[in-house]
Amino acid sequence: MFDVIIAGCGPTGAMLAAELRLHDVRVLVLEKDTEPASSVRIVGLHIRSIELLAMRGLLERVLEHGRKRPAGAYFAAIDKPAPKNLDSAYGYLLGIPQPVIVRLLEEHAGTQIRRGAEVANFEQDDDGVTVELGDGEQLRTRYLVGCDGARSTVRKLLGVGFPGEPSRNETLMGEMHVSAPQQEIAAKVAELSRTVRPFWLRPAGAGAYSVVVPAGRVDDRTKPPTLDDFQQRLRAVAGTDFGVHSPRWLSRFGDATRLADRYRVGRVLLAGDAAHIHPPIGGQGLNLGIQDAVNLGWKLAAQIHGWAPETLLDTYEAERHPVAADVLDNTRAQTELLAPEPGPRAVRRLLTELMDFDDVNRHLMEKITGIGIRYDFGAGPHLLGRRLPDIDLEQGRLYGLLHRGRGLLLDRTGRLTAGGWADRVDHLSDSGAKLDAPAVLLRPDGYVAWIGDDQEDLDGQLARWFG
Repeated sequence: MFDVIIAGCGPTGAMLAAELRLHDVRVLVLEKDTEPASSVRIVGLHIRSIELLAMRGLLERVLEHGRKRPAGAYFAAIDKPAPKNLDSAYGYLLGIPQPVIVRLLEEHAGTQIRRGAEVANFEQDDDGVTVELGDGEQLRTRYLVGCDGARSTVRKLLGVGFPGEPSRNETLMGEMHVSAPQQEIAAKVAELSRTVRPFWLRPAGAGAYSVVVPAGRVDDRTKPPTLDDFQQRLRAVAGTDFGVHSPRWLSRFGDATRLADRYRVGRVLLAGDAAHIHPPIGGQGLNLGIQDAVNLGWKLAAQIHGWAPETLLDTYEAERHPVAADVLDNTRAQTELLAPEPGPRAVRRLLTELMDFDDVNRHLMEKITGIGIRYDFGAGPHLLGRRLPDIDLEQGRLYGLLHRGRGLLLDRTGRLTAGGWADRVDHLSDSGAKLDAPAVLLRPDGYVAWIGDDQEDLDGQLARWFG
C-alpha cells in the first residue's frame, strides 16, 4: 500500500513527489506517457518558484541548465524594467527546458515512477483509495492526487466541476530557425505588433527564434500543429513566413479559463492544471502548479504521519483556490489588453503610462511573479501570511535552513522555544537577523505563520500549524 499516488509526472507532480519524499512518504507517480517528454519547450520560472527551489537546495542544479533574463512585469507583454529595490535575492526570470526541470525534480524526489500507466477509475473509503489502472490492475493508497493536466481524468472521475470560459482564440507558439534577415524581421514585427496580438518573433538562443502568431480557426485542437501551419499563418498575418524551418518544438494554446470548484474531495486532491487553466500570458501556469505542490506537500505528509491538526489539509484549498482565481483574473485582463480593437488599445496605452509609476509596476510584477501572495491567517502585521525573503543570518542565508522542509522558529529575543514541536520545527536564535520583528514562525513553505515575542501565543500557533 502506498501513502500517496500521484497521477501525472509534469512539473507539478514531480515537485509534489519531491516534497513528500522529504518527509519519508511512500509515493508512486503514474504517468500515462511511456517516455519522458523530449520537446525542448522553454518555460519561465518566476521569482517565487525560484525562491522555493532555493529553499529545497535545488537552485544551483537548476541554474546550470537555465538562462537568466532580467526581471520585469511584462504585464500584457508591456515590457517594463523591474521596480527599484525588489524584495528578493532572486530578481530574475529563469528560462529552462520543461523536460529538464521535470527530470531534475524527479531525480531530487528519487521516487518510483510508472510510465505507460494511467488512472482509469478509483473508489475511496474511510481508509484509503483503490486506484484502477487502464490494464485493470488495482493499487491501494491512502491518498490520490490528480496532477494530470487540463483534461484531468482524476477530476472528471471525482465529479468536480470545472466552470469558466471555453477557448475563443487560438495561438501558435514554437521555436524554430528563420532564414530572413534580422533587419527584415525586426521591421515587420515592429509594424505588426501594434495591430496583431499576440504576435512576435524573438531570439530564443542557439540561433532559433520564439514565434507566436494567431492561429485562426482550428477545427481539431487535439491535433499537434505542424511547421506548415506556422508558415501558412505567418504568410496570412505578415505576408511572409520569414523562411521558418527546423523547428525545436511546436505547440498551440487557447485562452480557455477554468477553475475547479473544489481542490479536495475526501482522500482525493487536485493540483496544477488539473485544478486551473488559463491563457499562458505572463507564463504563470507552471509556476502556479509548482507552488500548489509546495503548499500541499508538507500538509499531506503531516496528515499521513498523524500529527496534522484537524483542519490543516483543508487549508490547501482555502489558500490556493483564491490564488488561482487571481491568476485567472489577471490573465483575463491581459488577454483583453492584447486585443486589436481601439478600446483595448487605448486602455493598453494608458496602462503603459501608469506602469512608469514604481508602485504600479511593483504591484503588477508581484502579482505575476507570485511574491505578492498573502494567505489569510487572520489579523496581524503586514508580514503575517506572506513569504519571508532569503535574508542574511549569522549562519548564512535563511533558505539554507529550509532544505529539509521543516518549520522554523527564527528568534531574535533568545527567550523562545519550539518546545514539544522540536521534532518538526527547528529553532534558531539570531539576535542579529535582519528582521523587522522580535521573532517569526515559518511554515515549511516559507510563509510567516506567527510574529511576536510571547511564548504562550507562540505555542497556540505551533499547535495550529504543527499539531
